[in-house]
Amino acid sequence: MTLPHLRIIDANLNRSSEGLRFLEDVARFSLDDDVLSGQLKNLRHSLVENAESLGVALVFQRDSEHDVGACKGSVASGSQERTQPNLPALIRANAKRATESLRVLEELSKLPELSLGLDSAKFEQTRFNIYTLEQELLGKVLRQDKLGRLLGLYVILDVQSLAGRDVVKIATQVIQGGANVIQLRDKCSSKRELFHIAQKLKDLCADAGVLFIVNDYLDLALLVNADGLHLGQEDLPLAGTRRELPLDKIIGCSVHTVPQAVQAQSCGADYIAVGSMFASATKRSAAVVGVPVLRQVKRIVSFPVVAIGGINEDNVHQVVSAGADCIAVSKAVLAKDDVARATRQLISQIDLTGGEL
Repeated sequence: MTLPHLRIIDANLNRSSEGLRFLEDVARFSLDDDVLSGQLKNLRHSLVENAESLGVALVFQRDSEHDVGACKGSVASGSQERTQPNLPALIRANAKRATESLRVLEELSKLPELSLGLDSAKFEQTRFNIYTLEQELLGKVLRQDKLGRLLGLYVILDVQSLAGRDVVKIATQVIQGGANVIQLRDKCSSKRELFHIAQKLKDLCADAGVLFIVNDYLDLALLVNADGLHLGQEDLPLAGTRRELPLDKIIGCSVHTVPQAVQAQSCGADYIAVGSMFASATKRSAAVVGVPVLRQVKRIVSFPVVAIGGINEDNVHQVVSAGADCIAVSKAVLAKDDVARATRQLISQIDLTGGEL
């Protein structure tokens, strides 16, 4: 076997292994996902096993110092410093690094004259496995990022309660006031009408870095590429809906009791809204479960808990003190003449009680 071929094999084994190690550590330490990290670890180990026949010969053929493709000098370094990658971008880059290297190994191992003793089919299968695992890892990381932004004030735009006011203008004021999450809820308009509203709200929220959630309608959430979907106890089944949503989308569920909260967690909810905390002007028929239930739920579940129902400036400190991760309101800000100001004032009360949620 010629020296260049050994160097190519060594370089690509290292690249693919390094890329896989990065993906494995993200799954292990960022997501605490033992299944996904285990799958990536097994793929990395399979690379070593496939090249075991070459032994230490690869190591002694390295010549990093004279490698014409090595990044040297300040130009490459400066270019890297100007780039500010985020975690999803790094996942994609390392998955690409691994799959491209595996394709090189796959092709070289097919050459009969080299007698490498490598199994090209195993490299191919590993490459296709990475394509699938990259999608899963990326989806989970993006979902985790969305959940990390589920804090502060969560404003529910109940279209019927706006009394004819422009939904997009009101949403703009809510965003100017500092809300982190906006949910669109409309039980009366046609789906066609609602689609146009939802698309505008999605674009508005995306530009502002605000989460956009659709209430109840899975098809609408998918169509406008919303950040997530929220379901009530009488809406679509949670477990089945979770399977229909892309991995990067979050799904929330309204609960009124501790058993409902536990079931929501087991069925795949990413967060729950517990309520009604107080008598609600938006949902007059909603049963008031009170702050004690919020405290109980917060002790039991391991995901974000949103307090909802009748919350305003006078009582918001109670739900913040009880441990709510996020506060959902509607009329507390939408019924005011100056929506942006009302939003800011409520957020100030939240911050005063418990700091930034």
